[in-house]
Amino acid sequence: MDVPREATIQHIKLLLWKQAQSFPLFPSLGEMESHMFECVNQAAVHEELEDETRRLCDIRPFLPVLKLVTRNCGRAERLLDSKIGVLISKGLHELDAINDQEVKDFRSKMFRLSEERMQQVQMMTCTEWLQACFSPQLEPPAGTAITDGLNDRPADLKIIIHFDQSQVRVCSPGGETCIAAFPSPRSSCAQYIRTCMQAKESPRLTLVHTSTVKAMFDKEISTIGAVVGRKSSNPPLPLPPKRRVPTVSSVMCVQVRAGLFHGTELLCKPAVSSESSGRSDHTWKDSTLEFDLSVCDLPRMTRLCFAIYAVMDKVKKQKSTKNHYPIAWVNTMVFDYKGQLKTGDIILHCWSSFPDELEEMLNPIGTIQTNPYTENATSLHINFPEYSSHSIVFPPFDKVRVLSHFFLFAGIRGRGGKKFHIELKEIMERDPLSQLCENEKDLIWTLRYDCRENFPQSLPKLLLSVKWSKHEDMAQLQALLQIWPKLSPRDALELLDFNYPDQYVREYAVGCLRDMSEEELSQYLLQLVQVLRYEPYYDCALTHFLLERAQGNRKIGHFLFWHLRSEIHMPAVSVQFALILEAYCRGSIPHIEVLKKQVEALSKLKSVNELIKLGTIKTARSKTKEAMLTKEAMMTCLRQSGYSETLSDLHSPLNPNVLLSGINVERCRYMDSKMKPLWIVYNNKLLGGDTLGIIFKNGDDLRQDMLTLQILRLMDLLWKEANLDLRIVPYGCLATGDRSGLIEVVSSADTIANIQLTSSNVAAAAAFNKDALLNWLKERNSGDALERAIEEFTLSCAGYCVATYVLGIGDRHSDNIMVRSTGQLFHIDFGHILGNFKSKFGIKRERVPFILTHDFIHVIQQGKTGYTEKFGSFRQYCEEAYLVLRKNGNLFITLFALMLTAGLPELTSVKDIQYLKDSLALGKTDEDALKQFRQKFDEALRESWTTKVNWMAHNVAKDNRS
Repeated sequence: MDVPREATIQHIKLLLWKQAQSFPLFPSLGEMESHMFECVNQAAVHEELEDETRRLCDIRPFLPVLKLVTRNCGRAERLLDSKIGVLISKGLHELDAINDQEVKDFRSKMFRLSEERMQQVQMMTCTEWLQACFSPQLEPPAGTAITDGLNDRPADLKIIIHFDQSQVRVCSPGGETCIAAFPSPRSSCAQYIRTCMQAKESPRLTLVHTSTVKAMFDKEISTIGAVVGRKSSNPPLPLPPKRRVPTVSSVMCVQVRAGLFHGTELLCKPAVSSESSGRSDHTWKDSTLEFDLSVCDLPRMTRLCFAIYAVMDKVKKQKSTKNHYPIAWVNTMVFDYKGQLKTGDIILHCWSSFPDELEEMLNPIGTIQTNPYTENATSLHINFPEYSSHSIVFPPFDKVRVLSHFFLFAGIRGRGGKKFHIELKEIMERDPLSQLCENEKDLIWTLRYDCRENFPQSLPKLLLSVKWSKHEDMAQLQALLQIWPKLSPRDALELLDFNYPDQYVREYAVGCLRDMSEEELSQYLLQLVQVLRYEPYYDCALTHFLLERAQGNRKIGHFLFWHLRSEIHMPAVSVQFALILEAYCRGSIPHIEVLKKQVEALSKLKSVNELIKLGTIKTARSKTKEAMLTKEAMMTCLRQSGYSETLSDLHSPLNPNVLLSGINVERCRYMDSKMKPLWIVYNNKLLGGDTLGIIFKNGDDLRQDMLTLQILRLMDLLWKEANLDLRIVPYGCLATGDRSGLIEVVSSADTIANIQLTSSNVAAAAAFNKDALLNWLKERNSGDALERAIEEFTLSCAGYCVATYVLGIGDRHSDNIMVRSTGQLFHIDFGHILGNFKSKFGIKRERVPFILTHDFIHVIQQGKTGYTEKFGSFRQYCEEAYLVLRKNGNLFITLFALMLTAGLPELTSVKDIQYLKDSLALGKTDEDALKQFRQKFDEALRESWTTKVNWMAHNVAKDNRS
């Protein structure tokens, strides 16, 4: 049959039934509802098309064939499974086919908890449902009133309210009084108004009738009711068997190295096998790897790490003495998820690895998941011995606590003298990166009860001092944890690092995180999701915590979904993240349709981007003509009903509070860079005709930009807590898939390069026109508004000067620094951070850690030569901002260390964290740190001319006319 690409599956079925009526056996076909289509999808697996509202062009079957099959019972449940599979980009039949009891037990438990969660939602009133799903964001009580920023007089407040397509303006002198008129002065509404007033923007509110909210509530409850309580009886589809091909094919000798680790601590000396020679299969007959550690001293979270390497003969007359070449590595837990000591035969499919040194072969930070691509992976067959006829189980907590009482008093009575307490205080005040020597560890452990009483935030250092290879010390630590004071959520974050794998320690840390507000949790969600990679078992405290908070707040759930889904393509976390996503969806059934719309929209944008890339690859005589044809093709594509419908009326992935209504096709374009990012402009009726812009990138890894912007957002928060608002613009950025994602377009802003170029026809000269930036601001602001704009510029310039210095943000030029018409300066494009600067011809482009040019200083000094008072204020802002960040230096190090925990070397490394420590001058006094900062600042002033020469070179390279 010929069917339209845009047709839904339901429509195709209707066409089929209409045609089938002419066949003699039509009456025996039965009801249309009792049948469904299945196809082979792009991933080459069978997919049941239970959701018949999907269009054929969205499904994109691998072959143009749909097969009609009879439905089994439990259609509502099957439809839900189908939607979840499409949403998380991993069919649930793939999870069904995994022959792993831990996976089955986790899914069963999550299914039960999700069903209970949905049953609780069904019992809620409309008001309770609103509070639970859309809980208001609260901000700390304001210490000062909002002023106009110039004369400290109360700011006038103008609110634009939208209701039934009409606008009502409410004006009030003195914004603080009007904010207090809302039900709570700390509500999200009041918080939004406060933010708008500080940005000198008019707040825009939309009134929604209670009947509309009630209709939303009824619809969600109805959606839940259609699924909850029904059981699925569908057998899982088996995955095709995979052929295992050994990769070690050349004649060589192979050895295996193994080590027992607790975190990064090696519990005893590694064991090394004998050499084995062969072509593809290597066996070690009667070869046992023995470790100098008793089974009773194994910690619960012990990892057994393997490295396989080839041993080659040393080549004569060669300087290098290295003769070990790594082939692969793999890790596994010694105790399974139930706490049982592993026994019997196990096959571990390894990961390829090419470290430089033999010592680095063992990779305790690496995943404990085995390589799912078994066809081309080296496989390691090992056997765990059986010590007795019954299973050996790690003792439960109550048994450990009994043991700890035998050693309790030894710790209490082990207090030292005044000298030791002074030494202890000095150790505790060090930064998290500082190494502890064995004597210091012994002192901390001896004075552990003093640590509890006087330095409770020192728990991480105490944990590093525990001898995890002695079960007596482990028992005492568990007992001590029960009486340890609760840490603040920020301090507790460090305990989720890979150095602290103990189950009870991580449960204690998660217990502290429960005090986080929704806003604070959003701030650190990126790290918390990445830390999941290090959790050895699917069912853990952190997973439960994130699911509970996500299912209790739709905005948290939104970002948890995207942080997980954006990395589900990575083999090491594919199953784990898919399981958590499935659990979230089952416990948030009404949210599925909202997320599904976003996933479909991103798929359409990717198609448009691929179309443009294809068009620009083709050679043409005229580049201008080629660009026009490609843009025309893009606009034609966006106007198609299949694209316009999918891309309209969806909640923005960047901010679920923003509704993207319809695309303004005429203003959409693609950007002239290698990956041809799409610049998509949306009309937004709720913003009184204003437009919203988003950039879709396909082919660029946005995770580093996302991390940098998260840290900038945190800096902004810390400065505001210290009553220092530096007008930072941490715009939205979200990775949504494998090297793809979205970036928020900041309105009414332009790059320094464009501002300079509009003032000069010659690119080389543009960078030296110091009046260009000030004139640009004067054109957009007059009178008092200009004074405010210059103050905004001064504050934001100070904030970004300090931020780029501390984070070592490189590749700074006039095209990735922007200015808003209101005066706020901000940086974009953070591909080089923490000192990883670009170089050309072996010369580093970044000569100074600050971007501070004469035209910036010219604006700060309001165009007056030698206006030292204004520049002195700017310098003071920089120093105050730097001291605030230094005070919170441990928090920044913790956040980057947690990214390192996730095993993401492309984002951060030990060297990068050391750069951060050096830039914050941790370990030095405030006086010495400030002295160092001032020296760098003065150096930047001296080198400001060099910076302008670099900008000139950038403009020349950019401008083909030159």
